[in-house]
Amino acid sequence: MQSNTPQFFSEPGTENYVIGVDYGTLSGRALVVRVRDGKELGSGVYDYPHAVVTDVLPEDVAGDGAARLPGEWALQVPNDYRDVLRYAVPAAIADAGIDPSLVVGIATDFTACTMVPVKSDGTPLNELDGFSNRPHAYVKLWRHHAAQPQADRINELAAERGEDWLPRYGGLISSEWEFAKGLQLLEEDPDAYAEMDHWVEAADWIVWQLCGKYVRNACTAGYKGIYQDGRYPSEEFLAALNPQFADFVSTKLEHTIGRLGDAAGYLTAEAAQWTGLPEGIAVAVGNVDAHVTAPAARAVDPGQLVAIMGTSTCHVMNGTELHEVPGMCGVVDGGIVDGLWGYEAGQSGVGDIFGWFTKNGVPPEYHQAAEAAGLGIHEYLTELASEQAIGEHGLIALDWHSGNRSVLVDHELSGVVVGQTLATRPEDTYRALLEATAFGTRTIVDAFRDSGVPVKEFIVAGGLLKNKLLMQIYADITGLQLSTIGSTQGPALGSAIHAAVAAGKYADIREAAAAMGSEPGDVYIPILENVAAYEELFQEYRTLHDYFGRGSNDVMHRLKTIQRNASRSSFPSPEAAGVSA
Repeated sequence: MQSNTPQFFSEPGTENYVIGVDYGTLSGRALVVRVRDGKELGSGVYDYPHAVVTDVLPEDVAGDGAARLPGEWALQVPNDYRDVLRYAVPAAIADAGIDPSLVVGIATDFTACTMVPVKSDGTPLNELDGFSNRPHAYVKLWRHHAAQPQADRINELAAERGEDWLPRYGGLISSEWEFAKGLQLLEEDPDAYAEMDHWVEAADWIVWQLCGKYVRNACTAGYKGIYQDGRYPSEEFLAALNPQFADFVSTKLEHTIGRLGDAAGYLTAEAAQWTGLPEGIAVAVGNVDAHVTAPAARAVDPGQLVAIMGTSTCHVMNGTELHEVPGMCGVVDGGIVDGLWGYEAGQSGVGDIFGWFTKNGVPPEYHQAAEAAGLGIHEYLTELASEQAIGEHGLIALDWHSGNRSVLVDHELSGVVVGQTLATRPEDTYRALLEATAFGTRTIVDAFRDSGVPVKEFIVAGGLLKNKLLMQIYADITGLQLSTIGSTQGPALGSAIHAAVAAGKYADIREAAAAMGSEPGDVYIPILENVAAYEELFQEYRTLHDYFGRGSNDVMHRLKTIQRNASRSSFPSPEAAGVSA
């Protein structure tokens, strides 16, 4: 493995800085951080020009007659990620007003599981001649859920064979993860699968772009790549899924694994030109946006649950012992910090749900009123919703508009709002959706506790922490004191902490977190009468949760099948679209 000793040294006695780059769903953010104390000095943001591709491939990349996508697809264009380095990093340096020669390391974090099919030199398939109009040649974003049939087969076979890795993932492998998406690629576009040399997490691909070396990070390998106790699922298991999938691990997936906080390599001349940073500085091993945030929140001890709340929510926590937690995304030895078991759970839709509702469920007069009040539509609805007593709206919602990641691990599930009448107003539904996501988190917290993994603290990071009503709702529904991270850029700060360790400025992540981690922000105490009122509503949520999610009524699955069959007829095969390898 790479040494932590950097090839680039600054002058003794000078101030040192590191860069953390957070790759989110819609944009990338670069943050300049001072090494000695974690002070955030400047930032830059770059919105992905192609955002999330869900309907049709972008013509500026795919050309005329770009292929349409069926439902449940979510793709991205990999060059958008390179452009974050070209624009956001220089902008952050300019904002900080520092001498870039004093930067000693850079680290990145990414959404996961976000997969890039590439050639042996790292070139994405969509950039090859003849592949720009093939949907399977593009990045499959974390929220690409079209591989659910493949995930179902993986789970059924693993349960039937009694695979010992399955309990580490709560008994179910997600359609969002590497194997399901890879099997879908093989079965729906075998030519693209054959052309692909590596099936790479975007977290590792962007590091490859920075340092010229492909190093697979231990975090995604464990949580998303079914890598446990030093091995992947067997060739025999993969062959039983599909004979052509037998060598998936050995030919497409397996690679050198890097420890979190180590240097994957050093900044190349090309990447130095993109970023304006010195050639030869340390480039840290890649990481996931949620997991990298725990050190930023100084939450590296057992029992500190960190919820990174944005378009989705990921819940991460360390524990001293290995426990099987039904419906968890995974438990990995050293998955967050060395020496502890890292647990992960999550909700596939949170901020996405709120955003969807404001876009599609709020009439124009509300938007006009918000503008007149000088408020965004979310702030306006939050003000209206905050005036309600708990239960006043008469609604219960299920937060499954993007499927369920934990604890049901089923992306065929969909959203529900129960109790609507002709008197229901937008603010009623909005508050019910806020509460639904909190009920989903409560379900996760209960699953941890019931499985012997105690939750002692609840810490929130991410963009949604600024909604004070939402934070109080979460405290009241979970019954836990809730504190927010003082930084508004937790993942980027967490990446910067890893960059400092990779550059040799701290001995390990714990030491760096103690020096550079953020102080707590706001604290929310559960209000006892609210806790009692929400307990009654949570029982109703749990009844609906089990009725639709545990087999009593499979209507959501049947509707998805109908939808998939209908959309498939309008989605031509690569051959029918007139493209070939």
